[in-house]
Amino acid sequence: MSEINDLFANQVSYHCTHITNDIELRISTLNNLKIWIKDHDDLITNALKTDLGKTPTESYMTEIGLVLDAIEYAKKNIKKFTKKQRVHTPLHEFFSRSYYINEAYGNVLIMAPWNYPFLLSIEPLVGAVSAGNCVILKPSEFAFETSAVIKQMVDTVFDAGHVAVVEGGADVADELLKLNFDYIFFTGSEAVGKKVYEAAAKNLTPVTLELGGKSPAIVTESIPTDIAAKRILYGKGLNAGQTCVAPDYILVQESVKDAFMESIKKYITEFYGNKPLKSVNLGKIINKKHYERLKSLLKNQKVLVGGGIDERSLKIEPTFVDANFDNVLMKEEIFGPIMPVITYSTIDEVIKYVNSKPKPLALYLFSNMKEEQERVTRECHFGGGCINDTVNHLSNHDLPFGGVGASGMGAYHGKYSLETFSHKKAIMHKGTRIDTPYRYYPFDEKKAKMIKRSVK
Repeated sequence: MSEINDLFANQVSYHCTHITNDIELRISTLNNLKIWIKDHDDLITNALKTDLGKTPTESYMTEIGLVLDAIEYAKKNIKKFTKKQRVHTPLHEFFSRSYYINEAYGNVLIMAPWNYPFLLSIEPLVGAVSAGNCVILKPSEFAFETSAVIKQMVDTVFDAGHVAVVEGGADVADELLKLNFDYIFFTGSEAVGKKVYEAAAKNLTPVTLELGGKSPAIVTESIPTDIAAKRILYGKGLNAGQTCVAPDYILVQESVKDAFMESIKKYITEFYGNKPLKSVNLGKIINKKHYERLKSLLKNQKVLVGGGIDERSLKIEPTFVDANFDNVLMKEEIFGPIMPVITYSTIDEVIKYVNSKPKPLALYLFSNMKEEQERVTRECHFGGGCINDTVNHLSNHDLPFGGVGASGMGAYHGKYSLETFSHKKAIMHKGTRIDTPYRYYPFDEKKAKMIKRSVK
């Protein structure tokens, strides 16, 4: 563990040289990162295939492509972001000008998960580097092939004082969390997020926590069930349901449940064929432990469609289960291709239930009624989401992505990544030619009147 301490000390010294303040250096480094990714996309896709069974197309669509977009956005916007941002100065501070500077926090720790091991390691890294930080990145040990590729990439593109990868398990994470970083960015489970937050508090280190939760998909009778089924299955099917923003359960209006389930059956066949477990488009569960956890959740369930499992390949069919609010599947985030289906009568029931539970990372409403759309988006508490779609809100760099309450704190993507990894340093620059006497001692009634008049 002394190697970790030495690496951290080296990065602290590196940042103190102010090398990373150089905007052109940041842009050049990001460009080199983009070139490496494009030149080695086969290494990345092969690693993701080994770790999670993803096809090259899914890997590019949900990981590599999003990283390349993030790099390009940062390159185009760094100069604008780092300029002095002028703000209004109140009248009583005349002969002054006010502005703030977006300044890097300094030394940052990024802890990434296994479910999107490339995207959720490198997109935060892009934000941190763009803002001028030095970074220690810890990928997940469960996605071991992708972790190795990330280390190879970072070692090639970056000076170790600027960015370095530290591989290892929970013991390594614990050692990293003992260090006095200036900022910690964590993506993962709520349970581990609490440990990260507790460790950060010992050093008063600010954090971003990107967690998860039980994200509902609400299907009303005002939406064509065919389009709702297709888009929900798409969002759940990505990465075999191992997605923090995947729809976790369905609340379907009872009048359209049967039609909705018929559409689900149709699109499972269309997406994965008659034998989904044999489909190259169906990803695998990350490891045996998580496979067994999901397998146990299927015991004694009333399966509406799916239910097939294959221990050899660690695959589970997209499985929809007839459930109620007391079902074991409703106790915690599923994080796999299993979907409880619960019926409801009125939108009031939906809003009441969603708000009675911890705030989810995402919410997906399928409705063509404006009143329902406005009520659910206004009255339900959640991190972000879509109306008449799933998952794709996170692909828009102009939208902040993050949770609230139990689903996380802080946000990133696009300009929000740059803001997350920066401190807004406020400056008031006052002239010296005139110096008003009313603010100085001794105070008297005349000065008091002047001060009162200056305040609206």
